[in-house]
Amino acid sequence: MKSIKNHLSLVIALLSILFSMQVFVVADRSIDAYKETLAHKYSVVIVSQKTLIDEDILKINDIVASVEELKPDAVIERLNSGMSKKNMELLKVTLPKFYKLHLKYYPTPNEVKKLTKDLIGHTSIKKVEDFSHTHDTTYKLLLLFKGVVTVFALCIFVVTTLLIFKELRIWQFKHTERMSIMGLFGAPLWLRSAVLFRLAIVDAIIASVLAYGVFTYISMSPWILEQFTSIGIEIVIFDSVLDFMKLSMIAVGLSILLASMIVLGHKEEV
Repeated sequence: MKSIKNHLSLVIALLSILFSMQVFVVADRSIDAYKETLAHKYSVVIVSQKTLIDEDILKINDIVASVEELKPDAVIERLNSGMSKKNMELLKVTLPKFYKLHLKYYPTPNEVKKLTKDLIGHTSIKKVEDFSHTHDTTYKLLLLFKGVVTVFALCIFVVTTLLIFKELRIWQFKHTERMSIMGLFGAPLWLRSAVLFRLAIVDAIIASVLAYGVFTYISMSPWILEQFTSIGIEIVIFDSVLDFMKLSMIAVGLSILLASMIVLGHKEEV
């Protein structure tokens, strides 16, 4: 029973690390997907006194994906108060040209500033509206969210790693006598520590399998999928092949590394 408890504590600790890391991956994917959504909604409006060719605007900055001319008809209809058709046509001619620029991706604040500077440098463009205040606020919120998730995952990783290290040390102390006897008979260090490595690897595999089951269930949960749909993004919450391989490699690699550190430290004490 005590052996099962020891295994369980190590498995739970490893599962906590894998869970925090996968949450970070999901958050990172969500931010990237949300940026793509924002890129479709975010645009820059420029004002020109003469008609511009789309190709000329696209050459100004590589971040510009497409150009859309804004027709002044709706504005003129709103201003129309018994205006004659001739005057309306004259107003259309005298009004400046408005263009909406769609971008290839959601830019950083520095990229927005550079784009604005490049556009203003064009001789025909008189004004640029980049909505920088709203853009900067949204971008900073995304960075803040990612930063909080990163700190959260890092804290769990550090604390749980220390707990795993302590648990493996306890197992080492329990088998110290047997290891000493094997050493007297000339057994090499790796053979004396085989039980420790076996414990680390087996528990890492168990934690990986449990993580696979948990995240597979989460990725298929209607409630979770509904939350992503409500904010207008679609992501791969858990890739059953790539993500599972990464989590397994992390669990096994971390367990072997900590076990090796304990074994080498024990060798130095001897």
